[in-house]
Amino acid sequence: MAVASSDQTTSICSHCDRAIPSSNIDLHYAHCSRNLERCKVCGDMVPKKYADEHFLSTHAPVSCSLCSETMEREVLAVHKGENCPQRIVTCEYCEFPLPAIDLFEHQEVCGNRTEYCHLCCRYIRLRERNGHESRCNGVQANTSESSRDAGHAAAEREDGAQRRQPNVFSRRRLLFSIAITGIAVLLGSLLFQRKTENNQVH
Repeated sequence: MAVASSDQTTSICSHCDRAIPSSNIDLHYAHCSRNLERCKVCGDMVPKKYADEHFLSTHAPVSCSLCSETMEREVLAVHKGENCPQRIVTCEYCEFPLPAIDLFEHQEVCGNRTEYCHLCCRYIRLRERNGHESRCNGVQANTSESSRDAGHAAAEREDGAQRRQPNVFSRRRLLFSIAITGIAVLLGSLLFQRKTENNQVH
């Protein structure tokens, strides 16, 4: 098919669909059909001798080294950077690196941990820390939330006290054992001394 242009007429090559000057169309078609072929995947014209290499380097399925999912090579980089469930991401609360597939469950637990606010003397959940820091004025409000937090803090202190109890108990038992041992040694030495004195009298 010939197309008129301002300079000269052109014809569309039936093999590569490019507009070629009509005077060169026969020569172009002979060269084009002998040396080029259309890629069945992307439609690009590639040299026949590099057709296999083009397919392997651009379209051949490859496996993700992280999750083993198979995909085209051209989307592999995006997959690894944004979509792969095994890509390493960082927890926003503790900055611990872990696979993306585990992030939600980890942050559900991690975000519920508390930190003590030295301005208002309350324990604040990590997931609420940013909002709290922007509005904390150093005064503990008498709201149901603050009472809930106070209850939470009291429970943590009580829990800490219960965890410390075994240490206190162990210390008391140690002191009691030392006292009993001291008394036993004292009584033993008195009895030994008395026995020695009795032997000297006889």
